[in-house]
Amino acid sequence: MGALISSATAAEVNRPATVGTHPNFNGIWQALNTAYWNLEAHNAEALDEFWPLGAIAAIPAGKSVVRGGTIPYLPEALEQRKKNRANWPADDPEAKCYMLGVPRVTYHDMPFQIFQGEGDLLMVYPFAATNRIIYMKDHTEPPVDTWMGKSSGSWDGNVLLVTTIGQNEKTWLDRAGNFHSNQLKVTERFKLIDSTHIQYEATLEDPMTYSKPWTIEMPLYRLIDKDMELLEHKCVPFADKLLYHDLMHLEQPKPVSK
Repeated sequence: MGALISSATAAEVNRPATVGTHPNFNGIWQALNTAYWNLEAHNAEALDEFWPLGAIAAIPAGKSVVRGGTIPYLPEALEQRKKNRANWPADDPEAKCYMLGVPRVTYHDMPFQIFQGEGDLLMVYPFAATNRIIYMKDHTEPPVDTWMGKSSGSWDGNVLLVTTIGQNEKTWLDRAGNFHSNQLKVTERFKLIDSTHIQYEATLEDPMTYSKPWTIEMPLYRLIDKDMELLEHKCVPFADKLLYHDLMHLEQPKPVSK
C-alpha cells in the first residue's frame, strides 16, 4: 500500500499489449538454457585442451530441447557430425566470428532484441553485429545463399511464423557439431505467453541431412533490468589468431585425443 513502483514494474504497466492488432514482441530476449552447447541432452564435460582454465573450461550439463530427444540424422550425416565434434572448436563457425545462422542465433548465450512496428520486424544480435529482417510482405526467394538466409514472416492468429530459407551450409546449430546443408528450411513459431515470456519453436527440414523434419522448443525470457540494452560483440579481432595463425607464425595448440 503506497509503496513506490520499481522502474521495471512501471515499464510493465506502461507497456502496450499489442502493436497494431498483433502481440507486442518488442524487447530484449534471451534463451536461458544450454542449447548453444548442444541441442541434445549432454553431461557436464571437461575440455582437456584448455586445462589451464580449470573448471572454467567445462561444458555444463543440459537437457535436450529437441522434441523426441534426438536429431534424426541420416547415417552419412551422423558421420559428419562426429568429424565436426572431433575438430571443435577450430572448425566451429562461431569460433571464427561468422554469423551464426538460424535457428542458432536465437538460443546463443547472448540476448537479442526484437523491433516491431506496423511493417517488417527487425531482430538484432550482439554476436558478429548481426541484423535480421523479418519480411512480412516480400516473400520472394533469395537470389543467393547467405549466412543468415532470408526470413519471411506472417501471423497465424497471435503466433508469429517465420520461415527461413537460402542459408549456406557453413553454419552449425550448436557447439556440438550439429549441422545442416544448404537445403535447410527453418519454420519458427514465436508465441507470446505473457509480457515477459515467449514460447519458441523451430522446425528444421533438410532432406540432405535428416531423415525427417524435427523440432526444438524452449521459452525465451524478456530481460527487464533497469536501462537494459544490447552491447555489441564485434568479434572479428578475437578470431584473427585462429584464422591467420600461419601468416602470424603462431603455433597452433595440438588437440588432446579423447
